[in-house]
Parts: sequence; structure tokens; C-alpha cells
Amino acid sequence: MSSLQDQLDEITANTRKLVQAERLAVGERAVEELFATGIEERILPVGALAPEFALHDSSGRLVRSQDLLAVGPLLVNFFRGRWCPYCVTELETWRNRYGQLRERGALLVAISPETQRQSDFAVQQHGLPFPLLHDPGAKLAEQFDLVYTVPEYHQRYLKSIMVNLPFLNGEASWRLPMPATYVLGQDGRVLFAEAHADFRVRPEPEEALSPIFSE
Repeated sequence: MSSLQDQLDEITANTRKLVQAERLAVGERAVEELFATGIEERILPVGALAPEFALHDSSGRLVRSQDLLAVGPLLVNFFRGRWCPYCVTELETWRNRYGQLRERGALLVAISPETQRQSDFAVQQHGLPFPLLHDPGAKLAEQFDLVYTVPEYHQRYLKSIMVNLPFLNGEASWRLPMPATYVLGQDGRVLFAEAHADFRVRPEPEEALSPIFSE
């Protein structure tokens, strides 16, 4: 089975074959500018106490972090939205590992700014067994220091490919989280934290799960 990053690299390679270089350059510029802000260095770090949350899942049910942590360790995946093929590939990878996660007594939630309706589409289309939680305005992601505003030139590009974030997210800000993976111990402390300004890079599940699986 190919690694998650191998699958993501294949998406990148295929995109480069299909999309004109000047259009690809827009996304490259956005990634470089975001990385240059140092945002990766400021994320909520290992050892920190994670913010508590209560967010609605795709069916409208309120999901509380305290309830999840009462069951076991919690993996929290912040993703951009179902419009992002890299995010969908990562979610499907976690879908395939979910049984192994539950065997270890751990739980998983995935969080994005997308509306409950969009989350429900993703759950149904990709057969996701874990909750997709709606983070309005990326307010929770902001508490993890993951949030940025898509620059105007990139907004224009996304709209040109039918990615209208104000519609998908139900609010007008064009704020997104960096894709990020967190593992929280039952005391709410961060055991693993990784986020990338380059949306094409994600940690391997084995790496993220090592704090749980090594116990």
C-alpha cells in the first residue's frame, strides 16, 4: 500500500500535467507567502493544553471534546474542505485506519469551516465513520493558531475553479485552517502536533499515532 504522501504527490503530479503553468503559479505563490509568515512555527505545540470545544457534526448533533476524551485519546484532523483533493485523500486514509484507532481505544474527529450540509455530503460520498465537525469562521482552528485569510489573488483563482468559500463555509471571511493533525491525551494535553503551510504535505498516520501506539 502506498504511503499517504505518495498518494498526495501523485495528485500534485497529475495536476501539473493538466493545469497551465501560469495558473499553477498562483497556488505556488500563496503557499510560499503563507510559509514566509512563519505560521507553522506558531501552532499550538506539543505539551500545551488544547482548547475545549463543542461543535456540531454533519447531522446537527453537538459533539463535545470533554465527552470524547472521557473515552480515550483523541486525534483531531483540521482540513480545508471537501473541495480539496488532498484533504479528501487524507480523510479516506484515516477512514481506512479507523478500526485500528478504535482498537487502541482512541477516537477521531475531522474539523473544517464547511457547513454541516457540505460535511454531510463528504460523509456520505466517502463513507467516513468518524464525525466531521463544523467550525464556523474557523474559530476553533484559530485557537490552535492554524488560521489564515486567503489572499485576494488566490480568492479570484479559487472562484474561477468553482471553489466559492463564502458559499461552502456559510460566511464571508475567506479564512481557512492550515491542514493539521493533533493527538490529544485524555488530560487534554497535546501529544502530537503537525501543520503545513503547503497543503500538499501531511504527516503519515503511523507518525501521528505513535504517541498512542507506543503506550
